[in-house]
Amino acid sequence: MKVAGFTFIRNAVKNDYPVVEAITSILLICDEFVVALGNCDDGTEELVRSINSPKIKIINTVWNEAIREGGAVFAAETDKAFKAISSDADWAFYIQGDEVVHEKYLPVIKKEMEDNLNDARVEGLLFKYQHFYGSYSHYAHSRRWYRREIRVLRNDKRIHAYRDAQGFRLDGRKINVKLIDAYIYHYGWVKPPKGLEGKLRNFNQFYHDDSWIAENLPETFEFDFKNADRLLSFEGTHPAVMQPRIDAQNWKLEVDTEKLKKNMSFRRKALQKIEDWTGWRVSEYRNYKIVK
Repeated sequence: MKVAGFTFIRNAVKNDYPVVEAITSILLICDEFVVALGNCDDGTEELVRSINSPKIKIINTVWNEAIREGGAVFAAETDKAFKAISSDADWAFYIQGDEVVHEKYLPVIKKEMEDNLNDARVEGLLFKYQHFYGSYSHYAHSRRWYRREIRVLRNDKRIHAYRDAQGFRLDGRKINVKLIDAYIYHYGWVKPPKGLEGKLRNFNQFYHDDSWIAENLPETFEFDFKNADRLLSFEGTHPAVMQPRIDAQNWKLEVDTEKLKKNMSFRRKALQKIEDWTGWRVSEYRNYKIVK
């Protein structure tokens, strides 16, 4: 069995993405790793090369700013990386620049790839998600946040990233997957308040035009945490590769978590209660089909 990792990245230094941690968190179970490196101006290439692994192959790309609306440029860059994976790879492990896998899940993931290698029904593996928010000690959990997504795919070049590259499609249809007992830790929203303001502006420039940014995120904009809905305390451990970042954290999360919950609409509160009691997320959007 041969496994190839792949990702895309641009200006990781400027935007403080943990891309080195993302790559190294799964490098152990990958035989090769393709990085689609966008047109950077901040030393990101040197950062990636500092991993110093013969497994890593960098392909230089230029982001098409004309297709930024709706995050389409993310899908285009993901497809470039996926296309560059060696043809003899069996599985492709996708990870974004702000996602990290805890080392405790690597044996589980590898075994699932081995066990399903010859099962043609399974075209991908579906992961659970933990969305850290505001600090390393809190995570957001509500209907606003997707709780599952595909991160391991068969190396089938008919597969393409879907919409903003959160998920994938095969010949335009949903991919048949197995849900596995492993998490992706998402750290994209772990920043101090001022950093989150910059994150929101940078994020939305790939979904909206300049007039929308000026109207909705003016220079006087202050981040208010309302899109978290619920912030819960994290009691577990973080991936070892993240520990240096965590040790360097120099801000304290100052937000009223009870007030956040109270600000949720009645409908959202009711649906969240159903999910908390039963585990069922009513009318959940699923960009996949669970077959096993």
